[in-house]
Amino acid sequence: MDKTFHIITFGCQMNVGDSDWLARALVARGWRQAAEEDAWLFVVNTCSVRDKPEQKVYSELGRLAAYQRKKPGLTAAVGGCVAQQIGRGFFDRFPFVRLVFGSDGIAGAPDALEQLAEDSKARIALLDFLAAYPEREDVLKPLASAPAPAPAFDADAGEPDAGPAQAFVNIMQGCDNFCAYCIVPYTRGRQKSRAASAVLDECRTRVEQGAREITLLGQNVNSYGLDPSRKDAGDATGGGVGFAELLRQVAAIPGLERLRFTTSHPKDIDPAVIRAFGELPNLCPSLHLPLQAGSDAVLKRMGRKYDRAKYLAIVAELRAARPDIALTTDLIVGFPGETEEDFQATLEMMERVRFESSFSFRYSDRPGVAAVRMTPKVEESVAQERLLRLQSLQNGITKESLKSLEGRETVVLLEAKSRRQDEGATSWRGRDEAGQVVNIRLDGCAPDSCGGESGGGRELAGLMVRARIVEAKNHSLIGEKVGQPW
Repeated sequence: MDKTFHIITFGCQMNVGDSDWLARALVARGWRQAAEEDAWLFVVNTCSVRDKPEQKVYSELGRLAAYQRKKPGLTAAVGGCVAQQIGRGFFDRFPFVRLVFGSDGIAGAPDALEQLAEDSKARIALLDFLAAYPEREDVLKPLASAPAPAPAFDADAGEPDAGPAQAFVNIMQGCDNFCAYCIVPYTRGRQKSRAASAVLDECRTRVEQGAREITLLGQNVNSYGLDPSRKDAGDATGGGVGFAELLRQVAAIPGLERLRFTTSHPKDIDPAVIRAFGELPNLCPSLHLPLQAGSDAVLKRMGRKYDRAKYLAIVAELRAARPDIALTTDLIVGFPGETEEDFQATLEMMERVRFESSFSFRYSDRPGVAAVRMTPKVEESVAQERLLRLQSLQNGITKESLKSLEGRETVVLLEAKSRRQDEGATSWRGRDEAGQVVNIRLDGCAPDSCGGESGGGRELAGLMVRARIVEAKNHSLIGEKVGQPW
């Protein structure tokens, strides 16, 4: 097999981080990352948190199957949550799939792909859950001068790829919460915290290589160190490194200008983490805090282990610690048994909290979760109508929030050229500290020197620029630069 590969990523930021690591690991072994038309190996990193992303995986594999008929010898590997869920079933349905690996199995994926390259008949499944976090080989330092290109990304509700100065660092894997609707504990396994020393080593390396912003990743970062399998991460009474202390240690790394984390479960957020927003200057004033529903009755059936009052108290504490904090959330409509009154409670919570944005979905049954057996089911037409009402409310809140930023100055970390360009100057897209997308015209920066065909659009990516917000769009901001990028 020709050692050229192309990675397609669905789902969450953890999958994006996993794909980035796998790309680097393969490049370190002599493989070449290529455009789709030039690749012989396709790696599809998958998400099964809802039915729609799972169906997109089958659609993508069907497309590759048709492509494979025109290009005999094309090989595919399937990783991530759907791979863990379906396992060897992919071998029967898609004969050109020769490797399936779950979230713990990714550590062995590079060696497995090397084996496939040598043995054209081999098929390998890496689906076992491990008792402790499977630490991966260090592929950062050998690639410091020439990092692997970012993998292609197609999230159902995701964000654009991060720029070269932004890094994702996993701190844990799996989840022990078993919320009634969630498949994650079944596809990513029980919670396993990564050793704090390994996290810190990777963060230092990424900063040395030019990262100015790091996002710490986990299914529930607030419970980092609370799993009994880790002796070095600590537990509630052992005096080890919990999440609040890990945040402080990462924030103290010289040269790190921005620090973020995701995702947080409200039931586990530590008061020390809340205080950190007011105490750590490089901890960005943004937090994704999934609410899921605004009705206490629905939250109880979901198994979320907090109620409206608890959630609102957390919000009040966060805003007391950092008044400018931007809160985003996840919301599910049409959960089994949800009434119109329950749904109205969700809308009321949105009005009270004023989320900057939200990821909102209709409930869908996932195999093996408790909610599959719950009744009554909400009719799809009713759930869809509620989703549209919720999204309409969120769009209005988002627009008002962005409008309030007009006239203010902010610092934007540039990621890439904007999708829409005006004549006479090149526009760049980036994010402010709160995570809002800001598009800036960089006058005096000609297209041929700021990302024309010769430059590839990377010359300014990773730089910061002070900008004054001049206009609010529906989901982004327009800024004008104040001073030169640095």
